[in-house]
Amino acid sequence: MVLAAVFAAPSFSSHAADAAPAAPAAAKPDLVKGEQGYTAVCAACHGADGNSAIAANPKLAHQHPEYLVKQLHDFKDGKRNNPIMKGFASALSDEDMRNISYWLTSQKPKPGFAKDKELVQLGERIFRGGIPDRQVAACAGCHSPNGAGIPSQYPRLSGQHADYTTTQLVEFRDGKRKNNAQMTGVAAKMNDREIRAVADYIAGLR
Repeated sequence: MVLAAVFAAPSFSSHAADAAPAAPAAAKPDLVKGEQGYTAVCAACHGADGNSAIAANPKLAHQHPEYLVKQLHDFKDGKRNNPIMKGFASALSDEDMRNISYWLTSQKPKPGFAKDKELVQLGERIFRGGIPDRQVAACAGCHSPNGAGIPSQYPRLSGQHADYTTTQLVEFRDGKRKNNAQMTGVAAKMNDREIRAVADYIAGLR
């Protein structure tokens, strides 16, 4: 953090003297380098344009860049436990992570589909209204009604593979994924059927 100047000119007001100079703006992400880095490191598992065709691997296209950067740092630092992703993330610099993440944000997401007719209505109720008797908040409150999320705070979910979402919720619930206390608290109160239902509903969100 840049400290306020110690020696202020006497003619400055005390407010101006105490104010820290504005931090330099971060360099604009290089999307060309981002695409090159993504193609070399990520595309085999997450698809050429970030739309993974493998249900176990998340779709990353149009995800919020700040969220992607945080996850990469968490993999690199061991806050999110995945040996494969740790290996890839450890090879990336902060600049690489930022370039790749912003390139992914620029990619058009491909829609997904809900598949379980018996569970999708339950999933919609949970996503939109939560589970009141267990104090489970509605997913829509943080991830928005259409699953678009809130930039830098809450990730985009719409169209995500149900298998991937299910796995993450179970890992939050079981304490295997530990990089978001809020999600651990939510998932801890959900059973397997509810998790499958909300994951299937999310897959069909547009």
